[in-house]
Amino acid sequence: MNLRCVECEAMFPPRLIYQCPACGGILETVGQDDVAPFSFGEGGTPLLRASRIEAELPGFSGEIWLKDETRNPSGSFKDRLIAAALGRAIAMGVRGVVCASSGNAGASTAAYAARAGVPAIIVVPAHTPPGKVTQIAAHGAILLLVEGHYSRSYDLARALAGEHGFANLTTTFINPYAVAGVTAVGHEIFAQLGGQAPSHVLIPTGSGPLVKGVWQGLREAGASARLVAVQAEGCAPIVRAFEAGAEHVTAWGMPQTIASGISDPLIGYERDGSYTLRLVRESGGCAVAVSDDALREAMQTLARREGIYAEPTAASPIAALRQLLADGRLPADARIVCLITGHGFKDARAYQEMPTRTHRVDDPRDTAAVARLCEAAIAERV
Repeated sequence: MNLRCVECEAMFPPRLIYQCPACGGILETVGQDDVAPFSFGEGGTPLLRASRIEAELPGFSGEIWLKDETRNPSGSFKDRLIAAALGRAIAMGVRGVVCASSGNAGASTAAYAARAGVPAIIVVPAHTPPGKVTQIAAHGAILLLVEGHYSRSYDLARALAGEHGFANLTTTFINPYAVAGVTAVGHEIFAQLGGQAPSHVLIPTGSGPLVKGVWQGLREAGASARLVAVQAEGCAPIVRAFEAGAEHVTAWGMPQTIASGISDPLIGYERDGSYTLRLVRESGGCAVAVSDDALREAMQTLARREGIYAEPTAASPIAALRQLLADGRLPADARIVCLITGHGFKDARAYQEMPTRTHRVDDPRDTAAVARLCEAAIAERV
């Protein structure tokens, strides 16, 4: 296995480098890796038919499938990246690992590092949802809270890795071994659909490694699909460039969205967004932004129609469905895979702020009254 720059195509032997020494471009792995991931049971997540969501989409005659990445050990798809990156770091004898995160990658790094007995430093924005901070802290990692947007955490992690010899497991495009870990998602989708490709894959997108993983995994399986990068309206640098017809992505300002997992303004590493934009266009796909209100509605749809408890970021593909069907960017007979990337326990606060069907029972002995209450609630739900 070697490393190759996606821009100038220069080749390098495998080592811990985070950008092309020749041009500063993004590195990717090529060839068979002889270093095994530090596996904790990640991957092989189910692909579930969303028949009830299908039935509620007017005029839709296709298929909707949910790739449920909430089933990974720490509750998100980030486990795939961290397993691959940590396996490489251990093989290279690093003294510890550092990861900048909006929450999920940090939780994954903390859990996997704890199991491996490797010191871990996790750097997150101070406003990271409490559920994610609690999960990171539970595993005993050194947790650094940084005021401001995610890119400030990114810069600190990069500096710590460079100055103290820790492996940088940040799950943007900075670690090529991590990104290689998500190509299995594309392979799994193809196999789970019986050796057939979906027409479209909707992917929650910050900097975009999961877009790359699906794109490359499908290509390696001899297939392709139109990739849809889904971002939040409050942080949508890739969507802005796509809609403007631009070749390069420019950084966003301060994100304003409940979707913490994709609130990445790309400040200082805009190349990541430009590369993702290139892959989306090569696939014939598009980029779309969704509102926080649409995210909340999508979370409820997943939970109440399909039984999947998803954080706001993970619900973003569902939020995009109606919008894309309405404006003709998804055909009525499409076979769509939506990547549900993170568990709802990551950000329970978003659910706690929603209306619930909760009723106080004053006298549990009055079963007739309780039955009437329940019947009325069921009728209202229908």
